[in-house]
Amino acid sequence: MRMNSCSALWFMILVFSVANDTVLLAEQDVLANANFVDISHEYVPGLPKYDSPTGLGTFMKSSTDIRTGSLFNTRNFNLSTDCGTHVKAFTDVESLDLTILNGPVLVVEVPKDKNITAEVMQCLNIPRGVKRVIFKTLNTERDLMHKTEFDSSYTGFQKDGAEWLVNNTDIKLIGLDYLSVAVKPDRGDVYQVLGKDVIPVEGLKLDKVNPGEYFLHCLPLRMSEAKGAPTRCILVH
Repeated sequence: MRMNSCSALWFMILVFSVANDTVLLAEQDVLANANFVDISHEYVPGLPKYDSPTGLGTFMKSSTDIRTGSLFNTRNFNLSTDCGTHVKAFTDVESLDLTILNGPVLVVEVPKDKNITAEVMQCLNIPRGVKRVIFKTLNTERDLMHKTEFDSSYTGFQKDGAEWLVNNTDIKLIGLDYLSVAVKPDRGDVYQVLGKDVIPVEGLKLDKVNPGEYFLHCLPLRMSEAKGAPTRCILVH
C-alpha cells in the first residue's frame, strides 16, 4: 500500500505518540515501585557546625508576617555554605558537573573504628567503573550529625586513602556522613588530593540506608563564586 506525504506524516505521529505513551507508562510504573530516601539533614538550630561547640544556632528570622498585618510571610536566613548537607567545590559550585552529581551510586560500609586509609580502600574492593560512592561510617552509628557540639574524632579519609582512591579507582564523587570527608588533621591535604576531579558531598543522613546500589539525585544551590553549597540529596532504590 502506498502512502501520500500527509498519510505518512500522520502515521509517524501516531507511532511516536504510542511509543511516547508506552515510555511514560513505564516511567510511571518504575516511580510507583521506587523507594525514595532523603539523605539530607534538616536545618535546625541544633545542627552541628564545623569546629563549633554551639552548633548552627538561630539562623532564620521573620521579616514580614501576615499575623501582624503584612500581606505575606518572608524569612531572612544566614547560613555558612559548608553547614548541613552540602557539596564542596575545588573552584566554584557553578563548575560542578550535574552528570556526576546525579546517577548510579554504590553505598559501602566502612569497617568500624577505622578511618578511610589506603588499606581500607583496598579492603572495600570497589569495582572499576563505579563513579559514585557513599561511605557509611561509624559517624552514623555514633549519631554525630544529631549532636550539636562538633566532634573532632569523626571518621573520614586520611591522605593516603584519598591518594589510593584517585590513583586506583574511577570514582568522581564521594559522600560521607559528617561535616567533612577528611579527618581533621589531614583535611587540607585530602581536599588537595581530590582536587577538581572528585566531588565531595558532606553531612549525609545515612541512618536508614543499607549498603548496596542506588540512584543518586544531588542538586546544590546555584551560588556564584561559592566553594560550597547546601544540597538536597535523595537516593532512589
